[in-house]
Amino acid sequence: MKKIFIVSMLIAFAMICACQKQNSAAEQQLAQRKTELDTREAALDEREKALVERERAFAQREKAAANVRTIPPGVQGQTPDAAQIQAERDRRIQQLPPEFRALIPDRSKVDAAKVEKDRMTRERLAPRQLGPEDLQRQYQRNLDKAKMSGKAVFPAAEATSPTPSPAVEATSPSPSPTPE
Repeated sequence: MKKIFIVSMLIAFAMICACQKQNSAAEQQLAQRKTELDTREAALDEREKALVERERAFAQREKAAANVRTIPPGVQGQTPDAAQIQAERDRRIQQLPPEFRALIPDRSKVDAAKVEKDRMTRERLAPRQLGPEDLQRQYQRNLDKAKMSGKAVFPAAEATSPTPSPAVEATSPSPSPTPE
């Protein structure tokens, strides 16, 4: 009986030791995962700080750009004339690198092209504008044509109406599609 008791005690002791070894391995694995998680959190915090810093820098640049676009404090209440505006524009263009200056079109050429385009548009539209005498003559011609052909006097109504007038149907040589 003592042998059975000693064997059962040894088996129980062996099982307890084996469980403790498994627990220590699991604890090691848990500790390793925790350190990995901490390093990931630290990296994420660094990224977040960098993002906040970039946003601040961007906001400062936007604020500086807005201040540049506003009217200087000494000029408040005054409206700059065209010569001052042109001089300021030319000064800013001169500060640009040559490759960017080449991309900016010459103002005189742009204005000349605009004037030419306006002139051509006016010339193209000029013949379309009819005076009162021209409109009267056109109306008289339409009236004469209508009297000769027996059509209605209102061409706009004919254009929108898909059915011919009864006078035209009566003089039409083709038979009616509906029986009478």
